Amino acid sequence: MNKILFLCTGNYYRSRFAENLFNWLATKQGLNWQADSRGLALERGVNNVGAISKYAAEALAVRLVNPPDDERFPLAAIELDFQSATRVIALDELEHRPLMNERFPQWAGVIDYWLVHDTDKTSATVALEQIEQHILQLIEQLAQS
Repeated sequence: MNKILFLCTGNYYRSRFAENLFNWLATKQGLNWQADSRGLALERGVNNVGAISKYAAEALAVRLVNPPDDERFPLAAIELDFQSATRVIALDELEHRPLMNERFPQWAGVIDYWLVHDTDKTSATVALEQIEQHILQLIEQLAQS
């Protein structure tokens, strides 16, 4: 099984949406890929309530994607996460490359970066639609390879 790791700041909103949507679509396509997600700076999510953002949960529900019943709370990225992943994608290069350079410099230049901003710069609706489009393209690429 190939593993993709989605990274965001708090592992609460963007990366959790990406993880759940990717896993649902990969299963539907019969791909030998599974996603996981982690956060690069969980300490910045002091106002996060619950296991997953309401924006992510609502957007998944609209798409008929059900997160696991035992949805876990956010997890911080550790070295082993990078070592065990086939591919790593940070969801906002402007926000996450500096965190990668600070916390995981050996990986900062070898992972992929998208450009999906957090709610301070982009509405949740727009951001999650952007993630969905990226994931649909990614699924298509993986299905063809």
